[in-house]
Amino acid sequence: MKTKTVLQILVLSAVWGISFLMIRVAGTVFPPLWVALMRSSLGALLLWGVLLLGGNKLPPRKALGWLALVALFNNAIPFTLFALGEKTVPSNIAGVINATTPIWTLLLSIAIFRVRMTGLMIGGVLLAFAGVVVVVMNQTVDAAQVPGAALRGSIIIGLAALGYAIATVIAKAKLKGLDPVGLATMQLSLAAGMVLPFAALGERPAALAWGPVAAVSVLGFAGSGLAYLLYFKLLGEVSATQVVAVTYLLPLWGLMWGAIAHEAVGLAACVGVAITIVGLVILNWKPAPKVEVVQAVCE
Repeated sequence: MKTKTVLQILVLSAVWGISFLMIRVAGTVFPPLWVALMRSSLGALLLWGVLLLGGNKLPPRKALGWLALVALFNNAIPFTLFALGEKTVPSNIAGVINATTPIWTLLLSIAIFRVRMTGLMIGGVLLAFAGVVVVVMNQTVDAAQVPGAALRGSIIIGLAALGYAIATVIAKAKLKGLDPVGLATMQLSLAAGMVLPFAALGERPAALAWGPVAAVSVLGFAGSGLAYLLYFKLLGEVSATQVVAVTYLLPLWGLMWGAIAHEAVGLAACVGVAITIVGLVILNWKPAPKVEVVQAVCE
């Protein structure tokens, strides 16, 4: 792998990795639906500019139904669930739970496309899940929280990761061959339209502060805008197998950004992350997997 590619993967994983911390900061002012709305809207705004200046093409009308499903499961639902879950779960734990996305993607692909699951794949799935469980069960819980709130938040974030996986399977089956910039632009635009009425009728943002406003801006313009562009650029230059390296790095970045923000990072969390990464590596080991597992477009 070229040095340029390695640096691009590091940048992409760092941007998506810091998104978990930005969600937590933004959530101090913006309700979950508003976090999802701002992420989708700002990301779409940036991509519309890129699309118009670059002459990219929007998806055909016949693809809008499937694209709407992808927008629902890849943006509207998970963006909201991550913001909701991180009300009680630290951002570093959220980053580790997000690592279950390629596992769910593989399991869904096997169920839908009837691909035989090998012993190596089973071992990778079990090991990666075990690592996530170690991290979740050993997270530091705020004494002021309602008992069980952290576990419920972890489950909510797990459902968000499942949403990413559902969207990945749909996109791979129904949206191949389309202009990636046009696809991402319309996807975020549809997601913003889905969330808007619920955000408008629900809880409103509290008194605005610079920190949360900056955090939600980073989420939108960087995590849901620039990251899309870099992700598709990488896919156009190297194999999907190499791009999946981003999956391994996200939990590490989640821990690092969380530590910088003074979130508790214990030895158990580090061990759990190591187990998870080993499981993901085994899961993607070639030539055993017959279904290529690629990180869904997310944080």
